[in-house]
Amino acid sequence: MLKRVFWAPDPGRTRLRFATRAVLGISLAVAVCGLAGHSLTGAVTGGLAALLALFTVTDATVRGQAVTTALLPAVGLPVLTAAAGLHDHPVARDLTFLAVVGAGVYARRWGPRGHSLGVFAFMTFFVAQFLHATTGQLPELYAAVLLSVLTAAAVRFGLWCYERRLPPPPAPAPPGGTGLARVTTRQAIQATAGAGFALVVGQLVSGQRWYWAVGATWWIFVNTTSRGETLVRGFRRLLGTVIGIALGLLVALPVHGDPTVTAVLAAACVFGIFYTAAVSYTWMMLWVTLLAGLLYGLLGVLGPGLLALRLAETGVGALGAALAVILVLPVTTHSVTDAWIQRALRCVHACAAEAARRLAGAADADPAPRVVELEQLLARVRLSVAPLVHPLNPMRGRKRRARHVLALLDDCAREVRGLVAVAADPEASHDARLATACRRVEAAVEALTQGGDVLVQPDGPHTTEPVLAHLHGLERALAELARPLRAPSGSPLAGA
Repeated sequence: MLKRVFWAPDPGRTRLRFATRAVLGISLAVAVCGLAGHSLTGAVTGGLAALLALFTVTDATVRGQAVTTALLPAVGLPVLTAAAGLHDHPVARDLTFLAVVGAGVYARRWGPRGHSLGVFAFMTFFVAQFLHATTGQLPELYAAVLLSVLTAAAVRFGLWCYERRLPPPPAPAPPGGTGLARVTTRQAIQATAGAGFALVVGQLVSGQRWYWAVGATWWIFVNTTSRGETLVRGFRRLLGTVIGIALGLLVALPVHGDPTVTAVLAAACVFGIFYTAAVSYTWMMLWVTLLAGLLYGLLGVLGPGLLALRLAETGVGALGAALAVILVLPVTTHSVTDAWIQRALRCVHACAAEAARRLAGAADADPAPRVVELEQLLARVRLSVAPLVHPLNPMRGRKRRARHVLALLDDCAREVRGLVAVAADPEASHDARLATACRRVEAAVEALTQGGDVLVQPDGPHTTEPVLAHLHGLERALAELARPLRAPSGSPLAGA
């Protein structure tokens, strides 16, 4: 885990800038709340609002990000009003909380903006339980949310908008479908069922901190699609919580809520959350757990018993998520992975075809965006295959096949990158054999997606022309993919 976090590639230092800007934006938001005379409750609410505004908004364009950020209070303030107003009505509060869970997950069908607004709505209700907010505190909490989101926006879009210099990343559209065939619909039902279990059992464990269990279930469902992904994420959340609690005993508990030391440590936790989120969910949860411990220290209620209770409630939430994805409208790993692999293969063909057009002299041909799209699709494949290559997976045969598929897809991506690099050279050869080689790549992709055989031309390995060498290498990798994708079980992930 250490190597994965601290030696992970960070092209353009994007993760470093993302984390540093978050510390700056959240610190300024909390400072603004303090200057406005807000209490600790208001400052915590404002800090969380700024964190979510900087963390969850992931639209492809800066303009889209600004619009989503502006919409956050429009979603969060009504939810905050409901949470505070139902504070003394447990049954209505619980039912409303479950409705927010279901609506928040269902909103993912509208892409990154729906996801961001859903997360903000859920966390607004969650923080109201965390702080035991009442209607009398609403004016202060409204002001804290508005001031903090505005401050975060000023930092993100004014002071340090490094995204303006970057090309907008292509975001692969989620799997489609209608009704219960749509993954987001199934997940909304699953998340609501899992949160219902966590809410009931969590209240049996603790009448005061039950919302931790619901929060654990919610965050396990975030950014997952299949049953396998959700189970692996639940394990990682539990592991990160255990390590975070251990650190809390060593770091947060001795601080005794000292404001200055807590502020410094909280800033370090925020940096850790943002810096590690993209590479390790376990590490992210470690920092989240430690940050929660520091906040409870500020509130004067931190102790070993509270940290143990957090672990128990997290376990309840993870169990709720596991039962939901296994028993309620399960979405198998096989079906999701197969869909992403087929999309990646079609993108491979599109890259090759666009590069061939570029080499043939087409002025409007640009394969570079296709390469970026392919990288995004392969990232989704790796995420969906993660359950099979997990160290605790006992099915060694499927694990080997899954790793083989990933290695061959990486080979395809490497050959595509080489092909596009050659095509970008204005002096590159316009060999007439390119059209024939590209047609074979197209035939290979069609065969793979339809279950047919992929044949490699015998003279392919002997070519010395760089473009043809990349195309033949791509063709060979596609041919080798045919065997693991047509394993006796039907897929390297069949049954998962």
